Amino acid sequence: MSDVEACLSALRAAGVADVDFAMVLGTGLGGLADAVENPIIVPYAQLPGFPGGGVSGHASRLVVGTLEGKRVAFAQGRAHYYEHGDPRAMAVPVATFAALGAKVLILSNACGSLRSDWRPGSLCIISDHINFAGVNPLIGMKLEGALADSRFVPMNNAYDANLRRMMRAAAVRADVGVHDGIYMWYSGPSFETPAEIRMARILGADIIGMSTVPEIILARHAGLTCVAVAMITNLAAGIEGASPSHSETKEVAGLAAADFQRLIRAFLRDMPAGIPLCCHRKSFAKSATAARYPMRRSRFSSRGSLPAQ
Repeated sequence: MSDVEACLSALRAAGVADVDFAMVLGTGLGGLADAVENPIIVPYAQLPGFPGGGVSGHASRLVVGTLEGKRVAFAQGRAHYYEHGDPRAMAVPVATFAALGAKVLILSNACGSLRSDWRPGSLCIISDHINFAGVNPLIGMKLEGALADSRFVPMNNAYDANLRRMMRAAAVRADVGVHDGIYMWYSGPSFETPAEIRMARILGADIIGMSTVPEIILARHAGLTCVAVAMITNLAAGIEGASPSHSETKEVAGLAAADFQRLIRAFLRDMPAGIPLCCHRKSFAKSATAARYPMRRSRFSSRGSLPAQ
């Protein structure tokens, strides 16, 4: 029995039914799972292949239940590449989400801002990423026969454009200001140098962090549609003399968690139950959500910010 099959068996035995969405909660953002109705809580230690707790600010447990009328599996904590030296550290959790029936994976993280006008405590919807770590979770994956070519995953729409549109609309409804920008994945665990931050800005990044990108690649390989929200917890090294620390990351994430929770709850509230067909480009154009929240380019710029209203 594979780890994914063992996890699925353990979750079914605990009473977990299929879910509509899965979500990975980043540093300091795990409190959203506390709002789940009728939760079933399973520690990662009981799920083979799920990560052990190695970073403070992560509860290391899976919480499954109902939030805003949707069935959601919340992963309170993740494994980072810098903990194990393995970019596939989140492969079993991601595959388990797919096995539970999730079609959409929502990712969150704490990150640093490369722009002085994007201040700590604000949120950013990730539109694309730069893999500066230089590793890929699909390298070395044992695939045979017809599955061998599945590793060549297109990443053009890794952060689904329609889901990002719906997240921006949710921000308006929740009265939460958001940015829209490009995330650079840095391996960590040491923070970046000021010179590396200057390079990241030249390459086009807006924010930088130590997670998320491996999970996006694994999720796209598993056929999940993805959207990601980053909590800006600090200015990156050298910007206005900033010198980031993990304690600052946890403190700011905790203080700004209420905005994050309002945003995600508003997003889930308007998503259709069951299979979210609106995530697929052809279906979205005909959906009720698209009719209510059409794209307005004058308001939602690709690299700008959306002020709270």
